[in-house]
Amino acid sequence: MNQPSDPAELSRMARRVVELRQEHRDLDLAIERLQVDIANDELAIKRMKKRKLQLKDQISWLENALIPDEPA
Repeated sequence: MNQPSDPAELSRMARRVVELRQEHRDLDLAIERLQVDIANDELAIKRMKKRKLQLKDQISWLENALIPDEPA
């Protein structure tokens, strides 16, 4: 993957990773709280878990984009 060379773009991507990680942690806590009470909406929990997976994919993609290419 080609790493952007623009320092502003690198900074923006790094900030986005931090934001996504925070949202991922927040969802994790919310899911834990909802799962404690069995009467909670199972569909809401499934949607949160799906969002967590999407966030994880976005974080991985951005982190890979921030890693400089190494010549073989």
